[in-house]
Formats: sequence, C-alpha cells, structure tokens
Amino acid sequence: MQLATSNRTSLISTSRPGIVALSFALLLSGCAAFSPDAGMSGVADVVSNTIRKDVIAVRSVEDGERADALVTQLLRRTLSVESAVQIALLNNRGLQAAYNELALAEADAIEQSLPPNPTFSLSRISGDGGFEFERQVVGDILALATLPFRSEIARRRFHEAQLRAALETLRLAADVRRAYYQAVGSSELAALLSDTKTTAETIAQLAEKLGQTGGLNKLDQAREQVFYAEITADLATARQQATSARERLARLLGVWGGQVDFKLPKALPALPRSPKSLPNIEVEAVGRRVDLQMARIELDLLAKALNLTEATRFVTLLDLAGISRKTKEPEGTPFRQRGFDLQLQIPIFDGGEVRVRQSAESYNIALNRLTEKAVNVRSEARDAYRVYRSTYDIAGHYQREVVPLRNIISDEAQLRYGSMQIDVFALLAEAKLRIAAQRASIDARRDFWLAHSDLRSAVDGGGRSENQPESRPSTNSLASGG
Repeated sequence: MQLATSNRTSLISTSRPGIVALSFALLLSGCAAFSPDAGMSGVADVVSNTIRKDVIAVRSVEDGERADALVTQLLRRTLSVESAVQIALLNNRGLQAAYNELALAEADAIEQSLPPNPTFSLSRISGDGGFEFERQVVGDILALATLPFRSEIARRRFHEAQLRAALETLRLAADVRRAYYQAVGSSELAALLSDTKTTAETIAQLAEKLGQTGGLNKLDQAREQVFYAEITADLATARQQATSARERLARLLGVWGGQVDFKLPKALPALPRSPKSLPNIEVEAVGRRVDLQMARIELDLLAKALNLTEATRFVTLLDLAGISRKTKEPEGTPFRQRGFDLQLQIPIFDGGEVRVRQSAESYNIALNRLTEKAVNVRSEARDAYRVYRSTYDIAGHYQREVVPLRNIISDEAQLRYGSMQIDVFALLAEAKLRIAAQRASIDARRDFWLAHSDLRSAVDGGGRSENQPESRPSTNSLASGG
C-alpha cells in the first residue's frame, strides 16, 4: 500500500489517513536502533554459561590492544587446555569474522524494522501559455501495516544470528580442546619412543655382539635388529604427527611469529578419580544444545511468516498517493486541486494460494528438520557418553592394571636375568612388552580426553570430533615387532 501527496505539508493538511500513517511510521522508525555492542552481549552470555570464557569482538584499536595483552599474558605460561581455549577465543580471526557477520545481521534486522521510505515525485507540464504542476508522495501502506510483524521476525532473526555466532565460538573451543590433546598426546608418545629407541639400540647392539660370538643365530639377530628399525620409524612418525598437531593448534590459536613458541605440558593430564555420572544427559543436551535452539527459532519464524502470508494472501499491492496539482489556463487564473490515488491489485488469477503453500511447506520442512535434529541430539549424547565411559574404563585399565603389571614383570625379569634364571631373550621380550603397554596407555589416555571433549560438545553444541579415536594397536602386536 502506498501513500502519496504533493509534499509532506500538503498531505498532512489534506489526508487524515496520511497523518496517521506517517505518524505511525515515524513512531516505528524510532523503535529501531543499533545495540552498543552489535549483539555481542547475547553471545557472551551463551559462552559464559556453557564454557565460562570471555569473548571480545575486536572493532577498535582499544579492543585489539586489550585482546593482545590478555593473549600475551596467557602465552607466558605453559598452556592448559582452558587457557588454550581462551587464547583462541580472543585471537582467532576466523571467529572475529563470525562476529563481524553478527554485526551485519544486526544491520539487516534494523533495515527490516524500518518503515518503507516514501517516494516523492514532481511533474510540470506547460503549453499554450498554461501549465500544470503536480506533486506526489507515495507510501507502501501494506508494508507499513505489516511492519510490526516483520519487525518481530527481524528481531528473532537477529537472535538466531547471535546463537549462530555463539555456536561458532563453541565449535572453535571444541576444536581447540581436540587439537590440544592431540598435540600433547603426540608429544608424550614421541618422548616415550625416543627413550625406547635408546633401549632398542642397546638391544640391537647386544644382538649383534652375540651374533659375532655365535651366541645368537642369524634369525634371532635379525628379529632384534628389526625392532630397533621399526622403533626408529615409529619415532619419526610420532615426531611428524606431534609437529602437525602443534601446527593445527597454532592455527586455531591464531598465533604466529614469536608466539608459535608457546609451551605445552610434557604429558597428558591424569585421569579423573571417577567418571562423570550423567543419567539425564539426553534432557541436558536437548535443553542446552545451541543448534537445537536455532532450529526452534527457525520454526517459530516460519510459523510467523506463514501467519503473515495467510493474512495478506489476497493483497499484494496497495498503494495510496496524495496528490496536489496546480493548474493555470492561458487566460485564466491558477487554481489548485487536491486528492488521492488508490491502487489495489485484484486477486483474480493469483489469490495467494501459491505463497501460502510455499510458506506451509517451508514450515513443515522446518518442523521435520527440528524433530530429526532432536532425535539426533539425543542419540549423539547417548553415544558420546558411552564412548566417554568406555574410554575411561580402558584408560583406567591400562593405568591401574596393565602398565603396573608390566612394570612388575619387567623388574622381576631383570632380577631373574641377574641371577641367570632366564636368558637374555626372555629379558628382551619382556622389555618390549613393557614399552608397548606404556605406548598403549598414552593412546588410551589421549582417547579418553578426546572423548571428554566430544561429550561436552554433544551437550553444549559445537560438533563432534572429525577424527574418531585412532585404532590402538594391542600390546602383543606392538611387541611382535621384535
């Protein structure tokens, strides 16, 4: 619907509907305003309630200096997983781009909340000494009448954009936790293999000497030497994986230059005393998952859009124009004419059924998507918790049973070798099994902490790990290399 007049003054003086429409439009335009932080308060609330971290949208020199100071302070110490997450939230430029997109979403929301601009037109026609001067102002009355509904939809869209930015934040935090445990676990494994290489080298040298004296046949001598060769290859692989994992963590942290020399602990954290008991994990996940909240908002928006479409299905064009015309005949005196022009599209061929059907099906699609997502969220939560518990049990089994028993066996074998109750081959075999158990224990602890990160993501949102836990070679298979 449009509103037209010769000018704003003449319209107000001649058209009562115009007075009401313009007053209403001006009132609504005064309600739309940018927030002081471009919506970051909503993001900060979600992040603070879920992972208890601070976020900063760097939009000024002062913001950048504040973030840099905090990052520099955190980088001075050996990184924990929580400090690594905090650095990434302050320093990752990809996340800052997501916050910029949030500011754009706010601008779009404000734009959708503003009344339609009126259109002014002037025309002057002259001839034979006479002239005609006409002024109009045209407004889209239909857009003005539906403005409260569109403003509400825009406001909900902006809230959805806030949740999307929060979800990006949670996803980055989850990626950092996984990269951190991968980097520390790879580094710890490389350190173990470095020590193992020394032992394997000693074994290989001993085998070579025994072979020279005839105390070891060629087959057994080759078996001992291949163990050293394989450990050397495994060490090179572990060092390469540790370097790649560290670089991935550096990318997520957004560090470069001298900052890439950040310090990581030498070993993974110890297992907690007991695993978490989460009997209501499905309920927690359904209530807290940010992506599920976004799907609910999308469904609510489509419901509002469907109602709006049904309410305006028969009217797609309604223009109202206020007209002021001044005419002068060649031999007459000028006279002024005022009136209005109404344009209404008659719904003969298009009664809005197509738009209603499209809106209805869009709503049904969103409803089914939401239901599917809710089912998936419940399943992901159950699966994440099962993986968490199983990896805890496996890692605990290695920590409490396998590794201590292997240490005892290795120590006892050393004593028996000293008293010449066993030969050197039995001693070497036990040493290999001990090394394999320690290696498997590190992998098990890494898998547990990765599962712990996935469990948090399954409840809060942020996505599961792209890489499933690596297959862990058994103790015997590792030892078979010798």
